[in-house]
Amino acid sequence: MSLSLSRRHLLQGAALLPLTGLALTGTGRAETDAIELRAETRSLEVGGRAATVLALRQPDGTAGITLDPGARFRVRLVNRLDTATIVHWHGQTPPVGQDGVALTGFEQPIAPGAAQAYDFAPRPGTYWMHSHQGMQEMQLLAAPLIVRSAGDLRLDAQEVVVMLRDFTRRSPQAVMAGLAGGDMGGMKAGNKPGMPMSGDGGMGTMKPGDMAGMPMSGGGMGTMKPGDMGGMKMGGEAAADSGEEDAAPAAEDGADLTDIDFDAYLANDRTLDDPVVVRTERGGRVRLRLINAASATPFWIDLGTQVGTVIAVDGAPVAPVRGRLFPLAEAQRLDILLDLPSDRPCPVLAQRVGDRARTGIILAAPGVRVRRIDALADAAVGGLDNRLERRLTALTPLAPRPPDRRYTVTLSGSMAPYQWMIDGRRGWEDHLPLQVRQGERVVLDLVNQSGMAHPMHLHGHVFQVVALAGRPLAGAVRDTVQVLPRQTVSIAFDADNPGRWLFHCHNLAHMESGMITEVAYQT
Repeated sequence: MSLSLSRRHLLQGAALLPLTGLALTGTGRAETDAIELRAETRSLEVGGRAATVLALRQPDGTAGITLDPGARFRVRLVNRLDTATIVHWHGQTPPVGQDGVALTGFEQPIAPGAAQAYDFAPRPGTYWMHSHQGMQEMQLLAAPLIVRSAGDLRLDAQEVVVMLRDFTRRSPQAVMAGLAGGDMGGMKAGNKPGMPMSGDGGMGTMKPGDMAGMPMSGGGMGTMKPGDMGGMKMGGEAAADSGEEDAAPAAEDGADLTDIDFDAYLANDRTLDDPVVVRTERGGRVRLRLINAASATPFWIDLGTQVGTVIAVDGAPVAPVRGRLFPLAEAQRLDILLDLPSDRPCPVLAQRVGDRARTGIILAAPGVRVRRIDALADAAVGGLDNRLERRLTALTPLAPRPPDRRYTVTLSGSMAPYQWMIDGRRGWEDHLPLQVRQGERVVLDLVNQSGMAHPMHLHGHVFQVVALAGRPLAGAVRDTVQVLPRQTVSIAFDADNPGRWLFHCHNLAHMESGMITEVAYQT
């Protein structure tokens, strides 16, 4: 089903397509046609050097999929890699045989040259898709999955997708071997805030021709100095209308905030040395669809002086929350509305926790001069916290009812030896399923006994955050929740999708080293 788009949607498509392939234009297909999606290799330039990475894209090069309101998810996934793959539709709730997972036995990996068809009714919102085969996700085999609703079109806002990634030139096997061997060798940076990235230094220069045909006034970008954007750095003075919500925690020496030092951090495949610049309507409104597709990196999202309004998390609408600084754990998504200034650019920055490294894009009206932003912030920033989570309220919560089944699920592990566990179990071969029956209301009390945060993701369902640190909460509906060190988060879901469903940490290194189990329906 294809609908007419507003002028703002058309402007957005023209701005993004030449730069990134992340344009949100209509499918332009009859409802019965399947979208061909290819898993293949591509070349990406990072730090002035080419790298071979993986991609999920359509035959015309469009990254990922965008569906119009009411369209079904009809996709033919073609494996053009030289190894097997399988792709998970993160946050969607298809029948178990279409989840894009081989471990539970309902599907098999797709062999090189083979294809697999999918057909289900998708959930509206901001989602993404990524490999669930080995560690292909770390090789960038991921892409956006945007499912529009009729309300999105009525909003008449220019849509901009921002996909955040972490990039390494090392093989995933080498990364894991370094972690398992305890030789951090530039891999773990949680206790080294401000450590520069291990890339090649300069990563190119932004040229006027990179602006999708819309030249900047004043020629070159110049150099951005602290204060040029009116308070962009993390950890600065809180905004008057948001209080403590806009002050990020300081980085703590010795804290294990991340596992791996990556070579670069990307926003729509670009670094801040050569960022994506999206031209917007003068004084217009933008809907940011932010996706943290990083394999092992949480970010703070910093809007500088611009106040944004969160309207959805993990694809599900929430009561509006205003702010300038927002946490975004691995696999989580944020939809933020921005009413843009007409006289200055609006950077959307993502700073890695425990570090000064950051990436991002720049929004700017036509004719507004855009200047360079340093890829290193003035100061390192601390780990994510629960301040936003406490403020979120689902617009469509679960129906009130007492739980039929409750589990305490412990999360544990350490950096040395490098082992992460659920309920003391050492990975898939040793896991103990969480048994449920169809129709039950299930509550999971996630108790993090470790010193690192864990973004926990449940396949095939959405859940509501119902308590933080033992305090009841009518929180957001999500598919991925951040469980902070030494804290407890309680989530509730309805067992309404029979099958076997993975439940795991979405830090890929944690999952691969043991933090994975499943929710299994009893027959």
